[in-house]
Amino acid sequence: MKTARLIASACIVLGVAVASYQADASPANPQNKPNASRQQQTSAPRQPAANPAQARSNVRAQPVRANQPVRASQPVRANQTVQGPRRPLTTAQRIAMSNPGGISCVPYVRQATGMAIRGNGGDWWHNAAGLYARGHTPERGAVMAFARTGQMRSGHVAVVQEVISSREVLIHHANWGGPGIRRGSIMADVSVVDVSLHNDWSSVRVQVGRDQESLGRIYPIQGFIYDRPDNGYMRTAASPRPGGAVLANAHSLRPGDVRSFEEVAQAQPRR
Repeated sequence: MKTARLIASACIVLGVAVASYQADASPANPQNKPNASRQQQTSAPRQPAANPAQARSNVRAQPVRANQPVRASQPVRANQTVQGPRRPLTTAQRIAMSNPGGISCVPYVRQATGMAIRGNGGDWWHNAAGLYARGHTPERGAVMAFARTGQMRSGHVAVVQEVISSREVLIHHANWGGPGIRRGSIMADVSVVDVSLHNDWSSVRVQVGRDQESLGRIYPIQGFIYDRPDNGYMRTAASPRPGGAVLANAHSLRPGDVRSFEEVAQAQPRR
């Protein structure tokens, strides 16, 4: 009896073991089913991750090139070049537009040259010492410093606009009266002739009114102030003196006369 029970128990245990083995080997078991997607991910080559900086660079706006045309719908800026001829405003015109009520010589020259010199026109020559270079040769953009006189007690300053010859320049300045010109006006293309005996620009005559062939009285000139650092200028006994000796025909001299003998002086010698 005991032997039969032992045999029956052994058979039950063996049957359970066989059934468990078959269940594990069955294809219906989801644990034994191959995962296709996982195998594909494992076997496929791995793609590198996108670089965020590179991705941003692909959508970054491209800079406008210098020669790229501007769309017609865009507004024209104040400093943008437009088609068609247009003459730029001169310094005198710009300052005149910003000072419709007129301006005196000193603030005008400050605005025209940017030189920071204090005092009236008659003080500029001395006050420029240590700041700006000075001399007795006209240059374009230099300040012509007039000395004080009985008729011009505060002196005067003007800007050299163009050097015509060794004895004639054109200037632009302000607050210089004359026929048909009110005080405070800005004038350009004004002829100034050197009538000094030694051509050192110590004495000049200035155009009267709007006629370049008509010159006024003789004025003493201290010299020229240049828009560059001080050059250590020192007045010596040999330096020109304001209102020095003048030409014999200084009072009757006209710009045309200066141009004529300047042309003769520059003429090539005959061979």
